[in-house]
Amino acid sequence: MSSIDDKRHDLTRWAHDHRYSTGNAAAERGTRLVMWITIVTMLVEIVAGWWFNSMAVLADGWHMSSHALAIGLSAFAYGAARKYAADPSFAFGTWKIEVLASYTSAIFLLGVAAAMVIGSVDRLLAPQEIHYAEAMAVAVLGLVVNLVCALILGKAHDHGHDHGHHHEQHHDHHHDLNLKAAYIHVATDALTSVLAIAALAGGWFYGWAWLDPATGIVGAVLVALWAKNLIVQSGRVLLDREMDHPVVEEIREVIARLPADGQTELTDLHVWRVGSGAYACALSLLTHDQSLTPLDIRDALAVHEEIVHATVEIHRCDIC
Repeated sequence: MSSIDDKRHDLTRWAHDHRYSTGNAAAERGTRLVMWITIVTMLVEIVAGWWFNSMAVLADGWHMSSHALAIGLSAFAYGAARKYAADPSFAFGTWKIEVLASYTSAIFLLGVAAAMVIGSVDRLLAPQEIHYAEAMAVAVLGLVVNLVCALILGKAHDHGHDHGHHHEQHHDHHHDLNLKAAYIHVATDALTSVLAIAALAGGWFYGWAWLDPATGIVGAVLVALWAKNLIVQSGRVLLDREMDHPVVEEIREVIARLPADGQTELTDLHVWRVGSGAYACALSLLTHDQSLTPLDIRDALAVHEEIVHATVEIHRCDIC
């Protein structure tokens, strides 16, 4: 009962019976609620930004429109992952649907950053009159809404983390990348709102009209940096780039500590992530130990709970 395959069965059952009814269910509810709040606020800001002629508010509104789409994608990913959780055609479950959604959301963020730069440069070259009081009120409303959304997603993250705590290793803080993508979208909205408020205040009190579009460019740079970070994190999972993860060294140490020390050599190893805090591995061994079996290797690896599946190939050498 201590083998890797037994743990994989337990993990699969946990994923079906527990994950989507607790942690991920909370994340899905949170993202759906934030999506609707974002849509309503987006419409208010786009209309107000156009009516009051504020590039900062208008950029915030269009920025939020892409976030509404991206957050909707995150909610859809949770639903799809839950719907197909029992589909046997997914060899290691549907977790990567959520990772794919986070990667796509990051692409949306880059598009938003580009649109913000284009709009801001246009306003720098062709300044227009701004109704500061009205625009300031809308920007403050946007900031309040973003803070509320961040609080909702933060609670969803805490809920999921509490339920997933026992399935994580002490050296690796696993994150829900799909939820993180939604959170980053909300955070960038909040940042844009703060910059809009600062720009409007500078223009209102000091006559610095150029500050309004200039902050749009600054915000775009920060959004692009956050998007790049999210692309790197989610892309790493999608491309199975895990061979520098601590779990790889742990597997090597397990093989090095086998009872027949010096008679077994690890000749090939591949490790990839199959869930949040769950890994699979395929390894080949060259050994002089005629009694060594794949089950022995699986039992030895079972001390690391994050390794949920192992494929073991043993080649025996009769020459001492």
